[in-house]
Amino acid sequence: MPMSGGCHCGAIRYTVSGEPISHALCHCGDCRRHAGAPMVGWTMFPADAVKIVQGAPKVYASSEHGRRHFCPDCGTGLLYANDHVLPGIIDVQSATLDDPDAIPARVHIQVAERISWMERAHELPTFDRFPPGS
Repeated sequence: MPMSGGCHCGAIRYTVSGEPISHALCHCGDCRRHAGAPMVGWTMFPADAVKIVQGAPKVYASSEHGRRHFCPDCGTGLLYANDHVLPGIIDVQSATLDDPDAIPARVHIQVAERISWMERAHELPTFDRFPPGS
């Protein structure tokens, strides 16, 4: 299934083809700090299924083998590769897909590093927009 996505400012665009391998919600400290979020969704594809079609992401060596690709203009995280741990695979930050609902998350990973309050975050009150009186 061909899909597309990109960064917040529109400078970087990518396409993905074929079926995803998995879609995981990662709770590791590296992902949290890089994204500034309590967890990050990653959809895994064969590396040759992902093509940058506009712009050029900056690549950051976030660990000895990990490489995070992000927009140098707006900072949006886009891709992650680690040929040592996941050879031939690239992770797409799933919230950057034009249709992030298209591939449901299948698993939580790195929960040993999860922020403790995230375990029950789904039980918090919900509002379609802002809560009344805010």
